[in-house]
Amino acid sequence: MKYSAETLRKEMEQERWALVLDSLLTLATLVGLIGGIIMEIWEFPVWYAWSFFGVAFITGGFRALIGALASLFKGKLDIDLLMVLAALAAAGVGEVRDGAILLFLFSLAGTLEAYAMGNTKRAVAGLMKLRPDEAYLEQSDGSLVRVAVEKLRIGDSVVVKPGERIPVDGTITRGSSVIDQSSVTGESVPVDALVGSSVYAGSVNGYGVLALRVDVVSDQSTLARMIELVASAQAERSPSERFSEWFGSRYTFVVLFGSIASLGIFLLLGIPLTLALYKAATLLVVASPCAIVISVPAAVLSALAYAARHGMLFKGGAALEEFGTIKTIAFDKTGTLTTGAMAVTKVLSFGMPETDLLKIAVTLEAHSEHPLAKSILLYAAHQGITPHETAASTATAIPGKGMEAVIDGVPYWAGNRRFLSDKGLTLGHDERTQLEQLEAMGITAIILGDATRIIGFIGIADTVRDSALEAIALLRSSGIKRIVMLTGDHASVANAVGATLGILPSDIHAGLLPEDKVVILKKLEEEGPVAFVGDGVNDAAALAVSNVGIAMGVAGTDVALEAADVALLSDDLRKLVAALRLSKRTNQIIKQNLVFALGILFIMVMITTFWYLPLPLGVIGHEGGTLLVVANGLRLLWGYR
Repeated sequence: MKYSAETLRKEMEQERWALVLDSLLTLATLVGLIGGIIMEIWEFPVWYAWSFFGVAFITGGFRALIGALASLFKGKLDIDLLMVLAALAAAGVGEVRDGAILLFLFSLAGTLEAYAMGNTKRAVAGLMKLRPDEAYLEQSDGSLVRVAVEKLRIGDSVVVKPGERIPVDGTITRGSSVIDQSSVTGESVPVDALVGSSVYAGSVNGYGVLALRVDVVSDQSTLARMIELVASAQAERSPSERFSEWFGSRYTFVVLFGSIASLGIFLLLGIPLTLALYKAATLLVVASPCAIVISVPAAVLSALAYAARHGMLFKGGAALEEFGTIKTIAFDKTGTLTTGAMAVTKVLSFGMPETDLLKIAVTLEAHSEHPLAKSILLYAAHQGITPHETAASTATAIPGKGMEAVIDGVPYWAGNRRFLSDKGLTLGHDERTQLEQLEAMGITAIILGDATRIIGFIGIADTVRDSALEAIALLRSSGIKRIVMLTGDHASVANAVGATLGILPSDIHAGLLPEDKVVILKKLEEEGPVAFVGDGVNDAAALAVSNVGIAMGVAGTDVALEAADVALLSDDLRKLVAALRLSKRTNQIIKQNLVFALGILFIMVMITTFWYLPLPLGVIGHEGGTLLVVANGLRLLWGYR
C-alpha cells in the first residue's frame, strides 16, 4: 500500500487520541497507587487500601492486558503479557502495593515512550505545514483569485507576494527576488530567483512579487514527495530493527518459561513459596526485553526525522545503517563533483588589454546560439563589459567553426582550430604551448584573432563545485578510505578535475558508458560496500547496483527519488558528509543502546537469581533503562554530535 502524507496525518491523529487516553490511564493509576499507600499509612481497613490499589491495577493494566490478549489471539507472546503476569504474581504473594507500583511505572514508561517516539512523526509532519493551503491564481485578465492549492493545474500562473511561501513547484515567469529554500534543500543561504529559475513548494519568497508557472500538481511536488518518502522510510524496517523485533518476540517466550522454571528451582532449593513466587515475579520484570526492542527504532526514526528536516532523504533504516559502514565512495563527475555548467576559467590576451579582448569576444558571441557563447557572455556581464553595437549587421556564424564580424572597421573572428586553419594563420611556439596546456587541463579554448594574427584565448570548462574539495577532505577524515571518479568525459578533463580534488589517478575512470560504470562498481564491491553518488538523471543503473546509491541536487527530479537509496535535495556536497556522519552516529547509538539494554538486563537477572532484588527496584531499573535508551536515541532528532 502506498504510504502517503495523508496516511501519516491520519496515523498522527489516531496516535494523539491514544496518547490522551494513555495519559489519563496513567494519571488514574497514580491516583490509585497514592490513595492505597495513604490508606496503609493511616491504617484504614485493608479493603480501603485494596480498593485504591484495585483502581491502579485496572487502569495501569488496561493497556497491557489489551495488548497481551491481542498478541495471544495471534499466537504470540509479548512484553505486555509479562507485565500483567508479574503484577498478578506480586498480588498473589500479598505484595499488592508492589504490583501497583509495577503497573504505574510500566504505564508511565509506555506513555512517555509513545510521546517520545511520536516526536519523530511530529517532526516529519512539520513538513506538511510548510506548504500553503491556498494560492493566488492569475486569471487571463491579470486579476488574482485565491484558490486551494489542490485545484492548481500544470501551466497555471500563480503569483507569490513577498514573505509568502511558494505553494507549488514551478518556474519563475515574471519578477525577481531571493528565495529561502532551507526548509526544502537544507541550504541556509537564500538563493537568487530570476526569470527561468525553478522554485519549490514550501520555500519562502523574499522581497519581490513573483509570477510562477505551475510545473507539477501539488501532490507531486518536491515537498509532497519528501513527506511520502520519509513516511515510507519510517514504515520500513532496518536490519537492526528486524533483529531487535525478532529477538524480542522469541526472548519473551524464554523469559516466561524461564521464570516458571526458576520458580521450580527456587522451591527445590528450599526457598519458601512466597519468596520463590516473589523472585520469579521479579525475574519476569527485570528480564523483559523492553529496552532491547525499543533501542533501535528510537535511534533510526529520530535520525530519519532529523535528516528529512535538513534535506537528506533516506529510503528507510537499511540505507541509513549501511551508509555508515561504507569505506569507498564512487562519484559521477559532471553535475556531481562539477557544476555541470560551462564557465570561463582562463583569459589569455596577446598584445592588448584583457578587457579589450573580452569586448571583442562578447561582440562576436552575442550573435551566437552556441552554449559556449553563453558562457562568455555571462562572464563578460559579470565584468561589466558590453558588446559593440555597430557589429551586429556584420556578425556571421560559421557552423562547426565559430563567429566573425567587423568591429570598428577591423574583421575579427572567434572559433576553434579548424577556423584558425581556414584563416590561414598558424600558432607561434608560445601560443601553441599555452593552447596545449589549456587542453591538457581539460579546458576548451576559444581562439580569437583578426586577419593577420591571433589576439588571445578564452578557456571554458565545467567548473568544480565550490564545496567539492572541502567535502572530499571531510569524507576522508570521516573514515572513507577510497574516493573514485567515474565519468563519460575525456580522460584529460577527468584527470584535471581529479588533480584539483586530490583523487588518485588510479581511481579515475574516464570515457565510460553507463554500463561501464556498473561493471566498475561491481568490481569495487568485491573489496567491500560501495556508495555511488550521481545526479540521478543519467546514472540510474549505477545508483541501483551500488550498495548505497546517493542522488544529489534532486529537488524536482523524479528519477533520482526512484533510483537512489539516499536523496540529497541540495547540490552542496557537504550534505553528503552530513549524511555520512549522521549514519555513523546512528550506528554508534544503536550499539550503545543494545550494550546498555543487555548489560542492565544481565545484571538485574543475576542479582534477582542469586541474591535479592526488591520488585519496585527491579521495576525502576527495567523501565528506567527503557526510557534511557529512548532518550539516547532521541538525541538524533537534534543532530547529536
